[in-house]
Amino acid sequence: MMQSRNVPEDSPGGPVGDVYDWYQRGVKLLKEGSPAAAASLLERAAAAEPESRSIREALARAQFNSRQYAQAADSFRWIVAANPAEDYAYFGLGLALWRTGDMEAAQEPLAIAVAMRPDERNYVSALKSVRATLRARREM
Repeated sequence: MMQSRNVPEDSPGGPVGDVYDWYQRGVKLLKEGSPAAAASLLERAAAAEPESRSIREALARAQFNSRQYAQAADSFRWIVAANPAEDYAYFGLGLALWRTGDMEAAQEPLAIAVAMRPDERNYVSALKSVRATLRARREM
């Protein structure tokens, strides 16, 4: 759970406010199309509140959207480890691994996401694409 506490700035130009402020600003930056700036702010928030799944999910999305795929995979992996019932985290992990080029590793979390939410078209589509790519590679 996010605490609303002030965290001293550890460097000039660091964010002001408390962790919840950082989270809110990070989410706003992400929605406004500034994922790299959001990721930077949310990394600070995650360092201050390492057990917050809300912060970790926003950070993972910001990392993914700013093409920091390996970091996004690590963040989604953390969420999955903390709560194995998070279908979106499996989906995000699979997509991030896919973007790093690791199709084999991407397949399993995407399959888990589909098993958890077979009605979610984005999950199904991503899994089909990864499996089609793997099939095509084997046939080469």
